[in-house]
Amino acid sequence: MVRINVTGLPDKYLWSVIEERQGFVQEITYMVNNYINHSRQLVTSGNIDMDEAGREIVTGDALMKKCNIYLPAGYDPNDVAVRYNVLYLLHGVGGNQYEWLRSNGKVKERFIICNIFDNLIANGEIEPLIIVFPNGRSAYDWTDSSFNSEGTNMLGFYYFDYELRHDLIPFIELNYNTYADIMNTSHEGIKYNRTRRAIAGLSMGGMQALNLILGGYRYDSTLFTGTKSHWNNGLDKTVLAPGLIDLFDYVGAFSNAPTSSDGKILGSSLASCAFKLQLLYTTCGSEDGVANNSFLNSIDQLIHEAGDDLAHYYEIIIKDGIHDFNVWNNGAYNFSRLAFRNFDDQLMSNVVKKVL
Repeated sequence: MVRINVTGLPDKYLWSVIEERQGFVQEITYMVNNYINHSRQLVTSGNIDMDEAGREIVTGDALMKKCNIYLPAGYDPNDVAVRYNVLYLLHGVGGNQYEWLRSNGKVKERFIICNIFDNLIANGEIEPLIIVFPNGRSAYDWTDSSFNSEGTNMLGFYYFDYELRHDLIPFIELNYNTYADIMNTSHEGIKYNRTRRAIAGLSMGGMQALNLILGGYRYDSTLFTGTKSHWNNGLDKTVLAPGLIDLFDYVGAFSNAPTSSDGKILGSSLASCAFKLQLLYTTCGSEDGVANNSFLNSIDQLIHEAGDDLAHYYEIIIKDGIHDFNVWNNGAYNFSRLAFRNFDDQLMSNVVKKVL
């Protein structure tokens, strides 16, 4: 039995492995039937309640969106006998499906995030896996990366859960050799599938991992809510998202952005869910002037409220860390080492709080 020790990201993991051990990235296009339209309505092909969504539900034409996918070395689409876990990595407010790749930088013309996972796999620290880098704006103007609290592109961040459930995850599991099969809706199937999916995000994506997966508030512009912004950013809460704990057993939030719900709300949502969350990994830099307050607010009372419905909780502070990829790469490194494991077979603490 191996005990996973949360550590700093080794410098050597920023460098590439030998060519035959390198994974590869492909950009793909998929159809989206669940998104915010130009009138701020939720377009959906599903049976979604208007009260749950917090806005008018309409039908509409499908969008075609793009995402990037990392496939590990040796992935063969024709070898259906070999299956893979899937990790979804979400970007920040000004980013897109390329932020974890291009904004993170390269070492000798190879993306750093790919080097990290190549090294983890090559060294046997994690099993080979598929990584999906989506664009987290479920809106008709999903390519707009500007920060505008009144924009539908911003509103789309708070409705990405419907796209995940009804569009992106089904596409991935239909077209790639994954362990999980969202079409298996039996109780045992759902229990198994969620152990084969993980999700984490940086900054705005960290907020999405908390609010949309655990079950926090959606937000909209105060121009439309008619209320005041608690965060002084032109956004205020509307309705609680139902959460996606039935889809994910491992959640990571790296420097989660303002509009993250508070720990009491998130913990209460977990406690009301039919499934136990195996892993919640939270991290932030000690000198992060953007996310430090929202990070502290989102973890306050969370584990107390969640109780037995949260199995393993990690709270990792990066000493002198700021709002950058030094923190987020460390989060991806440690989170991936902890996810997809049978914690019951390892002597691990329920709560780990550590400064790196």
